[in-house]
Formats: sequence, structure tokens, C-alpha cells
Amino acid sequence: MTDEDTVSSGAEEAADVVKSLRRIIDEEGALPAERVLAERLNVKRHQLRKSLQILRGLGELEPARSGRRASSPDTSIQSGKLVLSTNPLEVMEMRMMLEPTLARLAALRASPAEIARILQHAKSPAGMSPSQADQLFHRAIAAGSRNSLASELHILLHQVQNDGRLRFANSDDETTVERVAQRDAEHQVIAEAIAARDPKRAEKAMWDHLAVVQRKIASRLGVGSVNAA
Repeated sequence: MTDEDTVSSGAEEAADVVKSLRRIIDEEGALPAERVLAERLNVKRHQLRKSLQILRGLGELEPARSGRRASSPDTSIQSGKLVLSTNPLEVMEMRMMLEPTLARLAALRASPAEIARILQHAKSPAGMSPSQADQLFHRAIAAGSRNSLASELHILLHQVQNDGRLRFANSDDETTVERVAQRDAEHQVIAEAIAARDPKRAEKAMWDHLAVVQRKIASRLGVGSVNAA
């Protein structure tokens, strides 16, 4: 094999890894740790890092942080413990504290590629469960905020929400077509505000969207008004 063939082969491999990384981001909203990614994609760590650098250069990923990052605790264990000491209304209170700010930051910081993903996920894909589609949209906004700590907290919060023991919301089987359409419309308003680089409108649209969810949960639990406009 000539040097040119080697370079060409390396470029093709990098392109394949980049394509796989984009698919993971689109489907899951964020990338796992490098070690997990390398094992999942069956590539060497140095190959993975080259592909990650390509995405960073295109503005599709936030820049790598300098210094060694301390290992994160197992969020699944943490969320399991939190489920035992909280309730759906507390989860919604936390979401309403965090997510409008994430939407505001996304309007200010998200790259064009991140905004494209937010717009894409505003509409629920055919064949995808309502809960998964909703989670992809909110994760895309968290990623677009470019605040890694807030994104980690957002993931933990959604893990708590999705734990079956919490009985947070109706199951996918009970989510009506009408509600999915209404939710997609609410998501679209948020996404368009972010795309317009309007942080104030994005923040309010997210708050309004979450307030609808909060009222539905309060009604299901037989609780009176829990929010002030």
C-alpha cells in the first residue's frame, strides 16, 4: 500500500467515525465518555480524538476543556437514590429553574449545527416513542447551552424523571396524538426563538412549555395551582 493509499484510508476511517458520532449526538443528544465511545465504535482512542477534533473545528462540539477532569459519579446510582426522596412536582420545579436558562444560553451560544439539531428534534420523528422524542429535544438544547455542568445536571434530572418508581407522567401508550402535536408546537416556538438568537423569547417559551407539563402533573395528582405566572 502506498503512502497515498494509507492517507486515503485514514481519511475514510475518520469520516466514518465522524458520521457515527453525529448519529449518536442526534439520537442521544450528547456523547458519552471517550473510553465508552472508543469501545462502542471499536476504534483506537487516537482515532476517536481526531474525529472529535474535526467536529469541534466545525463548531458541532464544544471545545475540549484543559486539564484532567475528575471522574463523574455513577449518575444512575445517584438518580436511583434521589427517586426515593422526591416527587414529580419537585422534579418539575427543578426543571423550571434550570431549563429556561439552558434555552436562553442556547440562543446565545449554540453553533449553527446545534441549532439545526434543535430545530430537527422540535418535531417528533415517526416511529419514535413520545418520551424519547421529548428527551432528544431537551437534550439538544442542553448541549447547545455549552455549559457542561448544567448539561450533566439536566441528564441527572431526566434520569430521575424517567424512573418508573416515580410515576412521573402518563406512559407513552397513554400519550395522545393531540398532546404530541401540542407539545411539538410548543417545542417549535422554543426552537425558533433559539434559531432567531432571541434569548429572552427562548427562555419564556421554555418556561411556558414546562408550565403546561407542570399543570398536567398537578391535575393528575389532584394538586391545586402550583405556579404563578
